[in-house]
Amino acid sequence: MLVLVAPGQGAQTPGFLTPWLELPGAADRLGVWSDAIGLDLAHYGTQADADAIRDTAVAQPLLVAAGLLSAAALGDVTPGAVAGHSVGEITAAVFASVLDDTAALTLVRKRGLAMAEAAAITETGMSALLGGDPETTVPHLEKLGLTPANVNGAGQIVAAGTLEQLAALEADKPEGVRRVVALKVAGAFHTHHMAPAVSALATAAEALTPAEPKVTYVSNKDGQVVASGAEVLSRLVGQVANPVRWDLCMETFKELGVTALVEVCPGGTLTGLAKRALPGVKTLALKTPDDLDAARELIAEHSA
Repeated sequence: MLVLVAPGQGAQTPGFLTPWLELPGAADRLGVWSDAIGLDLAHYGTQADADAIRDTAVAQPLLVAAGLLSAAALGDVTPGAVAGHSVGEITAAVFASVLDDTAALTLVRKRGLAMAEAAAITETGMSALLGGDPETTVPHLEKLGLTPANVNGAGQIVAAGTLEQLAALEADKPEGVRRVVALKVAGAFHTHHMAPAVSALATAAEALTPAEPKVTYVSNKDGQVVASGAEVLSRLVGQVANPVRWDLCMETFKELGVTALVEVCPGGTLTGLAKRALPGVKTLALKTPDDLDAARELIAEHSA
């Protein structure tokens, strides 16, 4: 059984879209999306520097566009299940036919702007903790006033909070944690710091008419399968201020009988987690169009 997944913020790198725009029709499609949301996606995906694409209002629509472009390049794919990490959940909603491309990009543009505005209120950020036991790590984070914003499984938790709290974490790591790595994000996402963005996103969602999922959709909130389009949309709204439970998503993949996992562009993060948490499952990350043939072969072997 194939699972198709989409990465979240921080996966972007300067110029990562350049080779994808050489594919037939890709530049035209990106141009249409750019006009629809008032953001030059081609510029940010090919020419902008790391600081420019770190901007939440830019990074989020850029990541969704990249995921949709790379998935389209795969051809007609019917996965057994879909999921996305954080903003990747919006990409996954398109994979499940809950939202169309334009609706998803319109929603993610508003999401990025609202979260950037919320992040500007207080200087905040996120850091990944590598190693350690969640039973030890989580209480330690809470003692420092930090939130375990992403519980990713495979020995990784992402802490979020103020820059002062993250500095204190760097100086006082939980027992068993090998490294603390600052992430390329501009705020404490999936925490109470993002509460102001929830109402703005709820207003944006009211203008959308979600369809029922055509494939199994696994939610970040609790790793559960969501069978209603309205519920998917509701969860997309609330999730900006609540922790991502990717560990539970991977547990659900296992229960569903996953045998292969393909991560759309800019792939790498989620396949890395899957290699550690889902032994025996074949994984492939779409980093450039050179990965497409191998991905198609894997999909043909493992599609439902």
